[in-house]
Amino acid sequence: MTFSAAQIAMLINGTTEGDAAVVVASFGKIEEAQTGQLAFLANPKYEDYLYTTGASVIIVNETQELKQPVIATIIRVPDAYSAFATLLARYQEIVSQQMVGIQEPSYISKSAKLGDNIYIAALAYLGENVVIGNNVKIFPHVFLGDNVRVGDNTILHAGVKVYHDCVLGKNVTVHAGTVIGSDGFGFAPQPDGSFKKIPQIGNVVIEDHVEIGANAAIDRATMGSTIIRRGAKLDNLIQIAHNVEIGKSSVIAAQAGVSGSTKIGNGVMIGGQAGIAGHLQLADGSKVNAQAGLGKSLKANTAVTGTPAYNYNLAIRAQAVARNLPEIEKRLQELEQLVKQLMAEKV
Repeated sequence: MTFSAAQIAMLINGTTEGDAAVVVASFGKIEEAQTGQLAFLANPKYEDYLYTTGASVIIVNETQELKQPVIATIIRVPDAYSAFATLLARYQEIVSQQMVGIQEPSYISKSAKLGDNIYIAALAYLGENVVIGNNVKIFPHVFLGDNVRVGDNTILHAGVKVYHDCVLGKNVTVHAGTVIGSDGFGFAPQPDGSFKKIPQIGNVVIEDHVEIGANAAIDRATMGSTIIRRGAKLDNLIQIAHNVEIGKSSVIAAQAGVSGSTKIGNGVMIGGQAGIAGHLQLADGSKVNAQAGLGKSLKANTAVTGTPAYNYNLAIRAQAVARNLPEIEKRLQELEQLVKQLMAEKV
């Protein structure tokens, strides 16, 4: 599969400099790319490779100044990084469109409803009354429990497990090993010290354009729904507890955990290994730094860090003071000594 520089420029609304007819068949990093590959330059740290790379076509920002001749064909765009991402997505889409059909052995309930142009790999399991939209891709060892619904263009990678009654929207991507709809962690303490399980009878609802990384766990609600809103992005190894709601276009980095019934607003950013306590409200635009331990709700556009988490700007100032503590202690001791001398002289 090859594309000319002119065709690529048309896809990303760019302008070419050099041979517009040159073709590429694959992608490469600018420092490693070879003839026949497409690369991009967005980070100024890699600018020197612009003049030495073997790539045939390079996407650059339209503001990029050329300090010496470039052998490759240049495509100028407003944002090279975004344009390259668009091309990668388009390439992935073309490859995905070639995957069509149902492999054997796989189990598909007779009551399941399947859309057009779907791909179901060997060893997949689709339970009773499952509904699959158009252009859905289901890879090996995917399990879809009874009454699960999957929207158009969604991709479920190998080993994804979706428990009964859960709903996945359109253009959702779930990576290998993730479990959606497992029981929430609900146990009632008993007088004898034991714990009685509270049945979890809700489900999980994942809206359109959500991406979930590998080996994440999203628990079903006790009642109602655990909800991941449109455009949210979850990294690998994330725990989302029962009845949590994650707002539109919020992002959560790897190994973070969100406890039950916490409501996360739109555009929230949560760093890796952060821990969020239950029944909190994180308002729109709030930010939780990596490894923070959050035990209270946040107002809009608030940034916090540390454990227990507190205001980010105050934390940075406190860190700066902490680094100077030895010098401050020395000065304090000198002042104490001076005060003692002055007191002695006064007497």
